[in-house]
Amino acid sequence: MAVGGRRVTIATIAEAAGVSVPTVSRVLNGRTDVSPETRDRIEHLLREHDYRPRNSRQPLRAGLIDLVFHDLDSPWAVELIRGVEEVTHAAGVGTVISAVHRRTASTRQWLQNLRSRQSDGVILVISDGAGPVSTELHRLNVPMVIIDPAGGAAADVPTIGATNWAGGRSATEHLISLGHKRIGLIEGPRNLLCSRARMDGYRAALESAGLRVDRKIIEPGDFNHESGFAAAERLLSKEDRPTAIFASSDQMALGVYEAARLRGLRVPDDLSIVGFDDLPEARWSSPPLTTVRQPLADMGGLAARTVLRLSRGEPIETPRVELATELVVRESTALFAEAGR
Repeated sequence: MAVGGRRVTIATIAEAAGVSVPTVSRVLNGRTDVSPETRDRIEHLLREHDYRPRNSRQPLRAGLIDLVFHDLDSPWAVELIRGVEEVTHAAGVGTVISAVHRRTASTRQWLQNLRSRQSDGVILVISDGAGPVSTELHRLNVPMVIIDPAGGAAADVPTIGATNWAGGRSATEHLISLGHKRIGLIEGPRNLLCSRARMDGYRAALESAGLRVDRKIIEPGDFNHESGFAAAERLLSKEDRPTAIFASSDQMALGVYEAARLRGLRVPDDLSIVGFDDLPEARWSSPPLTTVRQPLADMGGLAARTVLRLSRGEPIETPRVELATELVVRESTALFAEAGR
């Protein structure tokens, strides 16, 4: 960008920030020997003036891509990593895996590390904070792909997701086909697009079958075991409890298993359960879990191929991709014996 006919340089930024040129250079290179206040002032000016170093894009500058999560304590994350690593390994590119733990300071530290070592591209698997990260990566001219975006990603940022609405509908239709009319739902985080789509699919299946959507048997969750257990405790304590539960993730579904066990309920004789994801643990649960398969490894692999194409300056076919989900029927669902209830 030019200011008053002049190209913005490090010297321009230094003058505006009231610091030396080496100080600006240290910020650009991710050095830590700059005070937080000075760093914030310089980074603000760099963004404001859309500063870009000369010759900042070089194909395959580092032979690395970054894969960034909120947390790494989920088998869901492991499946995505597996898909990404398979593609990057075949391409001779390394993968740097980071967790920012939903903390602004961690995100800032990761960005500093990125600036210091550079990266050919970034795959984000974070539900919030993607906007500021996207702005900074755009300034650095580093391509980015988002997996499972929280909502409206920028039009120029490719996203990879799954057919969550169709998956939520197929899970609910399966339970309806077994004679269940009172079907509870445990949602995922409501700020996530995938969670809202799964709930909308659930609602669509009920409405299509002429069944009422009862908010009293819809409980919040966060995709983890503990929230599934807590939500199931609330659902199963109701006088007119649901005869089936659709949990919006496998981990929450396994939490439902434990809540049912503690109440002496048998799965699927007393309670049918459907999950979402088809994590490896789903087939090894007792009984094996009926679930909606989300192609997590394929999503990771496609994200890696996409960001590598962008790093080479190659076009991509479409910026928005949703891979198909599939209902996998196992032994956690059964006919409702009292279908007239």
